[in-house]
Amino acid sequence: MLSGRRLDLLNPSPADIEIEDIAHGLARVARWNGQTVGAHAFSVAQHTLIVEDIAFARAPKWPAQWRLAALLHDAPEYVVGDLISPFKTAIGLDYKSFELRLLAAIHTRFGLPETLPSDVQSRIKDADRIAAYFEATRLAGFTEDEAVVYFGHPEIGDPHLVAALSNLEPVAACAAEEIFLTRFRNLIERL
Repeated sequence: MLSGRRLDLLNPSPADIEIEDIAHGLARVARWNGQTVGAHAFSVAQHTLIVEDIAFARAPKWPAQWRLAALLHDAPEYVVGDLISPFKTAIGLDYKSFELRLLAAIHTRFGLPETLPSDVQSRIKDADRIAAYFEATRLAGFTEDEAVVYFGHPEIGDPHLVAALSNLEPVAACAAEEIFLTRFRNLIERL
């Protein structure tokens, strides 16, 4: 890693995980395999920020630890990349267990439970699907009907957030990295 840490991918240690490495990597990993509109790729870092926004909008009384879990939900992608769900399925369960082992180490590193409570996981997954719907329709060329088939109809409730999601725009990797780090630090301060 750029921090100088050596991360053993088969047996990841929380001691070898640095948020700066995560932010740097996620800001440079393109969602939708880079097939999005705009001058920049839409990064996983931007996606995780949106998922955290949606999760918080739908559960405003959530403690900072669950908001942090939402922000870090795709953190393993800083080293493994962003594979589309059908490809993950084709690879098989070994890939998913590998990804979950890395996520558990990340959670431990930042004071979260290795495995999240099922209701928290479910809320994050719902926010992830809502984010995917808006990304698909605003950035990746899906029609709304196509997106509903894959991601369901988004239910947010907050008109300001809906307006923001309707105007998604990819930002440069350095900007995504800095925004991600700022959000992370704000959440850590609240823990």
